[in-house]
Amino acid sequence: MKRGYEDTSSSSPPPGKQLKTSENDNTQKLAQKVAEHYSKRTNQTLEEREASPIIHLKKLNNWIEDCRTRYNCETDPLYRRKKFSFPARLICADAYEVRLDEELKHDAPFDICSCQFALHYSWSTKERARRALLNVSTLLRPGGTFVGVMPDANVIVRKLRKADGLKFGNSVYWISFDEKYAQKQKFKLSNPYGIQYTFHLEDAVDCPEWLVPFHKFKELAEEYELELVFKKNSHEFVHEYLKKPEFAELMQRLGALGDGSGDEKTLSEDEWDAAYLYLVFVLRKRGQGEATKKNTQRRQPGQIKEKDVTYLN
Repeated sequence: MKRGYEDTSSSSPPPGKQLKTSENDNTQKLAQKVAEHYSKRTNQTLEEREASPIIHLKKLNNWIEDCRTRYNCETDPLYRRKKFSFPARLICADAYEVRLDEELKHDAPFDICSCQFALHYSWSTKERARRALLNVSTLLRPGGTFVGVMPDANVIVRKLRKADGLKFGNSVYWISFDEKYAQKQKFKLSNPYGIQYTFHLEDAVDCPEWLVPFHKFKELAEEYELELVFKKNSHEFVHEYLKKPEFAELMQRLGALGDGSGDEKTLSEDEWDAAYLYLVFVLRKRGQGEATKKNTQRRQPGQIKEKDVTYLN
């Protein structure tokens, strides 16, 4: 039927629209479920954090995040300065549903965007995945960097295929797939969105997540002028960066592998296996690395106040 010639005499929408509404409702419910899970997480004291069963995995993740930030400082001349001084602003919104460029028009463009353990939640649908990358691209300056950590789909699928059933894991995590994935060899890469599983990580995560086939992610990112700089599994990243003295010293200070004092507390084999589930990526927006424009409307550094928190529907 040609656009503009639909029969509107019936109060009932066409089947296609009914399906789309149903899919949208389900997407919103799942997004809300993820949001509610993380909203229930409470602030912990230092003692409570140190008592976590995955404390060394958390420290390892912090080390990886710090290494990537330093990587950007080393490779981008705009970061080679003695100190950083900038304000903080909090925006409460689903960055995979709403546009952020209008809200941040007085702050953009930015030099770097960081998305830690979160981008895979956008891959429930193609629309959400596109919105995520559109927000990143429109807010980055040419030459700006997008860094992140997300699940390594190749590792997860390999582990699934080796498992006896549709669930696998160890003492600190488990992953479970629905029965529709009983034929483990069949994942439709023609439609790489919405490949859902349930992920549980002790003292951290217990909610639905989605696979992100990285080659598809790379292709989609290129549509938004974001080019791959590197992608490494967390194990590969750790082995490579521990060879650099400054990062080895940082690891010792954070204590993920012990503090060097003879203390036996260190990353367990199960935590190390959980780290293998993730990959590290760096993308760069096409264009010359021009200096970020000066904006007289930028806020001065200081303590965060209620007015600095914005809520977007």
